[in-house]
Amino acid sequence: LLMYGIPNMKLEKDTVDRRVNLLREEGIEFVTNADIGKNVDVNELRSSFDALALCLGSTKPRDLPVNGRELKGVHFAMEFLTRNQKKLLFTKEGSLESQWDRKFINAAGKDVIVIGGGDTGTDCIGTSMRHRCKSITNFELMPEPPMERSENNPWPQWPRVFGVDYGHEEVTAVFGKDPRVFSVMTKEFLGDEDGNLRGLITQQVEILPHGQPKAIEGSEEEWPCDLCVLSMGFIQPEEYIAQELNLDMDQRNNIHAVYGDFRTSVEGVFAGGDCRRGQSLVVWAINEGRGVANACHSYLEQKKMDESKVYESGRFANLSSTNTSMY
Repeated sequence: LLMYGIPNMKLEKDTVDRRVNLLREEGIEFVTNADIGKNVDVNELRSSFDALALCLGSTKPRDLPVNGRELKGVHFAMEFLTRNQKKLLFTKEGSLESQWDRKFINAAGKDVIVIGGGDTGTDCIGTSMRHRCKSITNFELMPEPPMERSENNPWPQWPRVFGVDYGHEEVTAVFGKDPRVFSVMTKEFLGDEDGNLRGLITQQVEILPHGQPKAIEGSEEEWPCDLCVLSMGFIQPEEYIAQELNLDMDQRNNIHAVYGDFRTSVEGVFAGGDCRRGQSLVVWAINEGRGVANACHSYLEQKKMDESKVYESGRFANLSSTNTSMY
């Protein structure tokens, strides 16, 4: 995520390399291109190691199942950001390396629409700006937040107020206005005769008292769009590892493990971070990463003590048997 999911303007990759090298020097072995459950057998891992910690993240993105979703030009945010970052890494020294597969998603000269906000949506805006897009618009389902806290949002709750991130500032500086359009949902993607995205239709929405959006009839609007990036969050971790290990899942399809204990339903297997708690903040990932490490350490220490007791018990039993036979 740090290397491929976060753009260079927010995190220089030399910083990531430095930290990885420090960890490597401390004795950690990093095995890359290892897709556990696909090109690496998870049962082989279990048989080779005494503990297995699952820190998989919540990588299954929320989709937008409307007409035209299959059109060329509609992409998930991490697909867009990852391919862009790989291209930058391959051209870091000024020459394009041969292993790049050229599946680069280019926003240059295009009308770009980013659906969804948050850090990821802002990164998609900033990346599109650096590609020199023709225009950039950002759709958000919720209403525009107030400039100051409302009565139902007191301290110390997170302030749900209008904020401006770096991507919004850049768009305003270049195009003269904030890219965000609030209280809007996408009804349909429009394509040309070759299956390419050419636009989309939206409807204005109102949020009902129980929090559900309701489309306002007659509010349809058509927007030109050559590239649409879906940045609507993530719903759960990939399922194939959990299925192969036969792990219990919770009601949101996250791996079931109690916070602070982090043990899953399978002996010696632990889980932490977004794959356990659901999509969350990096500070929680750090917290749970440390927690999982402590839980694994305690488990291995206890296992070592138990094995030592079994060994000692067997050794003294053998001595007792030998002494008896001598008499």
